[in-house]
Amino acid sequence: MQIERFEGTGRMSRAVRFNNTLFLCGQTDTTSDDVQAQTRAVLAKIEDLLNKYGSDKDHILSATIYIKSMGDFAAMNEVWDAWVTNGCEPARACVQAEMANPRILVEISIIAALR
Repeated sequence: MQIERFEGTGRMSRAVRFNNTLFLCGQTDTTSDDVQAQTRAVLAKIEDLLNKYGSDKDHILSATIYIKSMGDFAAMNEVWDAWVTNGCEPARACVQAEMANPRILVEISIIAALR
């Protein structure tokens, strides 16, 4: 069993593949001050990484969502719910968290099965 690490920075890898499972590091976006825009951008990054390394959004097993303010929970969920394929909903947790950068409103990490 081989561990494959992709796009390492010296501190972390953006993706790790092991045993037909793909692990994505937390994805963020700071191009907007709107939680829905950030969530859409983060989900686009996630889709790109999933496709690049052998998976897709319908193979997501688990998602952990970190949100700066629970006041944005409903707005973030609107974008999430529109993105997730009906019948392919992953296990999910969402927690309020202090972010490393004050402009980050949402961060999402993913575990997915390979296609």
